[in-house]
Amino acid sequence: MEIIACAPHRVGWDHPNVAGLPTGRNVITGVTTHVAVKIRLKRFGKIRSPHYRIVVADSRTKRDGRAIEEIGKYHPKNDPSVIEVDSERAQYWLSVGAQPTEAVIALLKRTGDWQKYSGDASPSGVLPQPEKPNKTDAFNAALAEAGQEPRAAAGGTAKKSTAKPTRSRTGESSVEGTPEEAQQAADAGVAKAESSES
Repeated sequence: MEIIACAPHRVGWDHPNVAGLPTGRNVITGVTTHVAVKIRLKRFGKIRSPHYRIVVADSRTKRDGRAIEEIGKYHPKNDPSVIEVDSERAQYWLSVGAQPTEAVIALLKRTGDWQKYSGDASPSGVLPQPEKPNKTDAFNAALAEAGQEPRAAAGGTAKKSTAKPTRSRTGESSVEGTPEEAQQAADAGVAKAESSES
């Protein structure tokens, strides 16, 4: 009997039946193959609004393909950026030989997980982001420095409650001044109209 060498991990259709081995396209012979596992970013979101998940995946899969495990999130467009990593799982995957990409190494350095794994003594951690200053308070402070009073409470999301003044097409100019002057002008106009009617 002649023995023919076969591929170590799969038996194909054209392979002769050797020593009682089952034939078929996807029959696994029991030999495992070593694959390179990477820790990388999987992109989600819209155009110009990316959100990433930090995933452990086979290096041969697509960027947004199937992942072995999801170990974190990264939202770069938020202010401040959101970086969440499951430290225990990241340490496990690093310890069994998963290779992180450069972007993931940068994120792991920010969270301190890379320093735990490599024994690096460089400073780590996500720095606390300062709170955004309230624009209304800054505006009122600038007015106070200029010696003026705040005119009204500013509301960025409030709807406009006053309509735009309409201009007459006859070319009449509007009266500027105090309300008392406007009332006097109105009274004078009424008196003038009554005298012209008689």
